[in-house]
Amino acid sequence: MAHKHPGEAVFREFLISIVLHNEAVADRLGLQPVDVAATMLLETRGPLAVGAIADELGLPSASATRLIDRLEKAGYARRVRGERDRRTITVELVEGGLDAYHAACATSRRHVEALALRYGPEQAPLLLDMFARVTDAHRSATAELRATTP
Repeated sequence: MAHKHPGEAVFREFLISIVLHNEAVADRLGLQPVDVAATMLLETRGPLAVGAIADELGLPSASATRLIDRLEKAGYARRVRGERDRRTITVELVEGGLDAYHAACATSRRHVEALALRYGPEQAPLLLDMFARVTDAHRSATAELRATTP
């Protein structure tokens, strides 16, 4: 099957590499790929409500609950009750809990840092803008897929 746009094959290979890397990290940590995604989400955004994690990852609440159970059991995260409203529960990373995650990502970080040497500082804003726009496009596409799943 021919690609309509010359960059499509390159982009698909990029996506495949990201998916496979996430699976390799998950395997190394004894987690599921979605667990790694949740860990990255918590590391980037800070403590989140269980519902926010479920929404962001497109999971039913029962699946999000099981995911958080796995992260707690593995020592990555914990549930915290709200101080004012004890019914609210947020999930936060455990200090030092990401050591194994960071170790698993050290190889990819090394390769990406070497790649960064190919680009000048003036190119960084363009690359970061592209990543942000690709992220938004894929989030929109994911939401559409989930909303229209038969």
